[in-house]
Amino acid sequence: MTTILKLGTRRSLLAWAQSSWVAREVEKLNPGVRVELQGIETRGDRIQDVSLQSVDGKEFFVAELDHALRSKEVDFTVHSMKDLSLDRPEDFLCAAIPLRENPRDVILFGPRAISHAQSGRALKIGTSSPRRVENIPGFLKRAFPKIAATDSGRPQIDFVEIRGNVNTRLSRVHELSESPKYLDGVVLAFAGLIRLWNDPAGRAELSQLLQGIRWMVLPLKECPAAPAQGALAIECRARDEKVIALLRKMHDESSARRVAAERQLLADWGGGCHQRFGATAIDSPELGRVRFVRGVKSDGMQVDELNWQAPTHEVKTDEIRSWDGSLWRPSSMTSLEVKVEMENKSLFIAHSRAVESQNSTSFEQARVWTSGTASWYRLADRGIWVEGCAESMGFDLLESTLREPVLGLSGLGEWVVLTHEDARKEWELKGMRAVASYKVNSEYGNDAKTALKAAEFVFWSSGSQFDGLKGCVNSQVKHACGPGKTAAKLRESGIRVEVFPSAEEWRKWLKSIQ
Repeated sequence: MTTILKLGTRRSLLAWAQSSWVAREVEKLNPGVRVELQGIETRGDRIQDVSLQSVDGKEFFVAELDHALRSKEVDFTVHSMKDLSLDRPEDFLCAAIPLRENPRDVILFGPRAISHAQSGRALKIGTSSPRRVENIPGFLKRAFPKIAATDSGRPQIDFVEIRGNVNTRLSRVHELSESPKYLDGVVLAFAGLIRLWNDPAGRAELSQLLQGIRWMVLPLKECPAAPAQGALAIECRARDEKVIALLRKMHDESSARRVAAERQLLADWGGGCHQRFGATAIDSPELGRVRFVRGVKSDGMQVDELNWQAPTHEVKTDEIRSWDGSLWRPSSMTSLEVKVEMENKSLFIAHSRAVESQNSTSFEQARVWTSGTASWYRLADRGIWVEGCAESMGFDLLESTLREPVLGLSGLGEWVVLTHEDARKEWELKGMRAVASYKVNSEYGNDAKTALKAAEFVFWSSGSQFDGLKGCVNSQVKHACGPGKTAAKLRESGIRVEVFPSAEEWRKWLKSIQ
């Protein structure tokens, strides 16, 4: 006998796509169950000409769904969890939080954004989020490719209040430049674009709207997302044990814990559509739970935090002799001749040094990604458009993002990696085409070696640095580095290493143990 469940959902293209996905998953996990979608129009869908910042009421997008659930018109509902307030009705239960999609924000720039920037015209970016307006400008001042049209080398950015469905907002970058609706770019949740692309109707719409688009996937340290962004909340009536049991099979506990860590800040600091801070937690294989927080709290205090479980160190000392490899560079580097066609290539630049001898115009048609924001900013200073980065957390953590079909990138086996000569084989072992564009001279000056010999704590900035200087460290030294290939290199060499998110976090840790 077939059990029929009614799922209440908003009627927008995105809401329907993510609810359809939930329906199919519930059916897959519960043979004999059929889920029927029931579209419900909410006040948030009807009122499109009012700023979210002026909205009165916490459940602007869910009140009508709640009524349908309470009156038993539907058996369960699906929400974007970031839209839900913390104090949900007691007669409802969040029965499941499925595996979370990529929580990041993206900016999608229209086909004319570059030419407008080059002409000195201010770029109009659409968003309704105070959090995005707080964090994104500072990032774009360094991440947008340098141009000659302004004194600062970067275009002026004007944020425009924008409402509407994802497809409606994205369509505005394709308006005529003179149209009052025209935007040079829109800020959107990456998760929504992923879900739309995975839905047949959503993909049919997006495939047209993404023509000529330039991507920027925003790094979490500089631009963390709204708490719970990318997560879905599946709610039902709290006493409906049969439905709870069916829905619970979709629950992903790891996603739920990360979301709880983010939403706790809303409980501590206040939030909603007016919040000016972002908070995103991720799980790193080498660092464990990492939570990025940035923006302005409700009391006006600036916050910029990276929360993670740092290593314990029992011994306190008044003086710590340390050596920070991020502050030392080898005595010289040699550029190598590169013969590779960059046009229409998916390209990973392992370090900005890899393009120091290259003509920047050769990257104009490439899909460029890089290792971290420091390299991103240096590449942008050379006028190179960068789409995203590994946030200095290691390439492995980036791979799932690069594989998202909505980005339209090449399969990893077709990528080109620009790196230094000694790292080429490591990339090739990952099945990627590695091109050595420079060679690192592993010789360091006597000052670096002398300081290293006296150090008790050492932070290695690369595997090649370790190879060049490992003979200068004493056997009792405490080794540290960032996540990724450097950590793997040290472990392969038999070194016990502590992994930190960055050299900056390592320096903070040293101060904490003094």
